Amino acid sequence: MNRCTTLCQLLLVVVVAHQTIAQPVAVHYPQASVHGFLTIHSETGTVLGYGESTQAASGDRVTVRTTLHFLDGSLDDETAVFTQHRVISFVSDHHIQRGPFFKNAIDATVESSGQVSITTTGEDGKVKQESSHISLPADLSNGIVGPILDNLPHSTAGVTLGMVLPVGKGRLIRLHVTPDRTESFTAIQGATRTATVFRIKLDLGGVAGAIAPIIGKQPADVMLWVLEGVAPVIVREDAQLSEGGPIISIQLAGTSYP
Repeated sequence: MNRCTTLCQLLLVVVVAHQTIAQPVAVHYPQASVHGFLTIHSETGTVLGYGESTQAASGDRVTVRTTLHFLDGSLDDETAVFTQHRVISFVSDHHIQRGPFFKNAIDATVESSGQVSITTTGEDGKVKQESSHISLPADLSNGIVGPILDNLPHSTAGVTLGMVLPVGKGRLIRLHVTPDRTESFTAIQGATRTATVFRIKLDLGGVAGAIAPIIGKQPADVMLWVLEGVAPVIVREDAQLSEGGPIISIQLAGTSYP
C-alpha cells in the first residue's frame, strides 16, 4: 500500500468522524438536590484530602459543584450548570485548580455559546490568558459526566461525549464511555453493594491523538463506579485531575473497596 492510499484512507476516517452527529443523553432519572462528602486517596491508599459535592435543582436547571481540599493546601473547585428537559443539556462550567498538587494553576470557563476563557499560572509565576470560540457538540460533558452516567440505561453499551480540555485556548476532545465490569464495595456499617464500573477513554483526536501514545502523554483512562437502581449515584472515581498528574481516587465517604 503506497503513502497516497494510506493518506486518503486516514482523511476518509477523519471526515466520517466529523460527520458523526453528537446526541445528548436522554433524562431517565431526573436529578434532585443532594449533598455528599468525599475522601481523596492516592493509588496506594494514602489519604490526600477531603471534598464535598452539592447539587441544587431548580425546575429543569441543575447546578453541580464539587470541591476537593488537599492536605497540602491545594484546591480543585468545579461548578457546572445543565438543564434536564427531556435531555441533559450543558449550560456552563467553571473549573479552578491551584496549589502545589498541580503543575499549573488554572481558571477555566466554558459557556454553551462556545465561549472559552482560560487563565493559566505556570510554575514560574507567569500568567497566560487565552480565549476562543469553539463550536460545541450537543453532548458536551464538562463538569456533568456524573449526572450523564447516572442517566444511562442499565443495559447501556456505552456513549460518546464531548469535552473541552483547559489546554491552550481550549481543546475539544471525545470521551468514549463503556461499561467495564461490576465490582462489590462496602458501604456504611459493612453493607455490601455492587457497582457498575465504567471506563472512559480520552480521544484527543487529530495529530495529537496519534502521537500521544508514542511519546507517553496519552491521558490515563478514567474509571467510574456507579451504584445503579432507582436513584443511581457515583460512589468512586479514579482519574488524573490534570495533564501529567498522578491518578487519584475520589470516593464517597464511608465506602471502602477491595
